[in-house]
Amino acid sequence: MRDGIVTSADLELAIAERRPLASDPALARALSLICEERRPVNLGRAWEILEPLMSALESCAGVQAVEAAGGIRRSAPLVHSLIVAIRASNPARAVECLVALPIVTEVLHRTPRRAVVLFEGHEIDLRIAPPDEYGTLLFTSTGPAGHVAGVQKRRGPRLSASETEVYTSAGLAYLPPETRDAPDALEVAQHKTVPRLVEREDIRGDLHMHTTYSDGRDSLRRMLQASHALGYEYVAITDHSEHSAASRTLTPSDLERQADEIASLRHEFPGMTILHGIEVDIVPDGSLDCADAHLEPLDIVLASLHESAGQDGATLTRRCLAAIHHPLVSVITHPANQLVGNRAGYDMDYAAIYAAAAATGTALEIDGAPVHLDLDGDRARDAVRAGVTVVIDSDSHRARVLDRQMRMGLGTARRGWVEPRAVLNTRPLGDVRAFLAAKRNRRKT
Repeated sequence: MRDGIVTSADLELAIAERRPLASDPALARALSLICEERRPVNLGRAWEILEPLMSALESCAGVQAVEAAGGIRRSAPLVHSLIVAIRASNPARAVECLVALPIVTEVLHRTPRRAVVLFEGHEIDLRIAPPDEYGTLLFTSTGPAGHVAGVQKRRGPRLSASETEVYTSAGLAYLPPETRDAPDALEVAQHKTVPRLVEREDIRGDLHMHTTYSDGRDSLRRMLQASHALGYEYVAITDHSEHSAASRTLTPSDLERQADEIASLRHEFPGMTILHGIEVDIVPDGSLDCADAHLEPLDIVLASLHESAGQDGATLTRRCLAAIHHPLVSVITHPANQLVGNRAGYDMDYAAIYAAAAATGTALEIDGAPVHLDLDGDRARDAVRAGVTVVIDSDSHRARVLDRQMRMGLGTARRGWVEPRAVLNTRPLGDVRAFLAAKRNRRKT
């Protein structure tokens, strides 16, 4: 607790340090209120809330940096506290400006270095520090509490201008925020074996997106325009197959019509290759819901285990393995079918799935849609260790979130310590085509 404000981050730290809450009435009362009233939001919704506020905060005089902290910065699938870390030459003056912004609904609490405000019906914790203390503020505000406590135990109470300095003063290598939830994060930092993780600049294309041909909100042309504006070398259009539970799906005739439209649009997007694909469902018997004759002409085929059909983990595993061994399936999308805030993912034999994917040259997806964010954390890490090639996709249904969902996919991959060399869409188009062709060619040899 600092400046008289108790937040959930303060409570997490108190618990990690084994402080008895009963001895601190303010902490105990705050815990009760948070448990009763605070609902976590998914990562996508958290960004939707914070982005306009952060843009407004940047306009305040003396504000030098504005960064989302807490679970957002760690790319956590569920975000429990909306925290913004702000660097300002004069924190007190910055607070005056922040609380006076027209978009702030209500000021719940304020001090010379902190303000808790209401925005879009959500409580936002704004924390401000001068430049020479900003690294410490950003680090402690990012969490998680146990990791913060472990680093601070090594370095003591000193203040730092940068997060890198926070770690070096503790005798540790710098850890990217997304890795700090990993149980062995401090051990990796202590041994200074932190790899270079995949970054936005590494991504050359997006191989999973939807249009109004199925349940997307935007037309094929609009999705291509937005992708081209992002500088992609290639994209794949992958609408849902006919038997998907999506609100709209592709019939075989729709697929042919879409192929014709893609062919007619290719000249409008020089420098960006448009691949034609589909996202098919893996039905309960392990087959695909689209005939091979319709899949053969496509550049890429994604397969998804959308519905469990009431099957147990062993049966779901067999269904997934059947799709992996199908010669026309290029990628298994959101393999665990995690539903953030609802389901942790199917209880399958993931070691067997990773082994089969590696052996057959089938990519497994790390999905950036906020409802999925899958493969997350340990699953992504284990898949790469097993020799699997992963692909990071937006799974976007709207043009305006193509970049955001790709960034969320990247954050999810970084939570699994994924390096660029393991990611299919960090590779040039020729290598991607070769990867896709290699699996199809196996059945011919």
